[in-house]
Amino acid sequence: MDQNFEIVRRIAVAMNKIDGTYYLSAKKLGINENMLALLYALDDGNLHSQKQICEEWLIPKTTINTIVKELIEAGYITLLARGKTREKNIRLTDSGKAYTQKVMKSVYAAEQRAIEKTLQQFPSLFADALDFFADRLYEEFQKE
Repeated sequence: MDQNFEIVRRIAVAMNKIDGTYYLSAKKLGINENMLALLYALDDGNLHSQKQICEEWLIPKTTINTIVKELIEAGYITLLARGKTREKNIRLTDSGKAYTQKVMKSVYAAEQRAIEKTLQQFPSLFADALDFFADRLYEEFQKE
């Protein structure tokens, strides 16, 4: 049990370090970490609803809603109807795509340098293992 505890603790510290790194990066870029996460989510080229982003990124609905309103006001995103549901998809406008590329450029560059160095030492399977652990941990906390 002690070995498992230590492994989980190391993972928790690493996750906090990663979260903190994105927080500091967002601050350096002049935005907050939730804005960075939303732009990151939208920059994959797919349509996403606020609900999907909240569930996938574990960001509260009110926080996403506030950021969405701010980005609509700035002209960076539009909302598109999703059939007959009240839920709408979020789409980056052309100016939103340009803004997102500008914001994300340094983030993506740092990520690429870090993952290249990581993959030189560890197989890509570590990402699958971390994703699996994150899902199991989420499930276990939902049981509480």
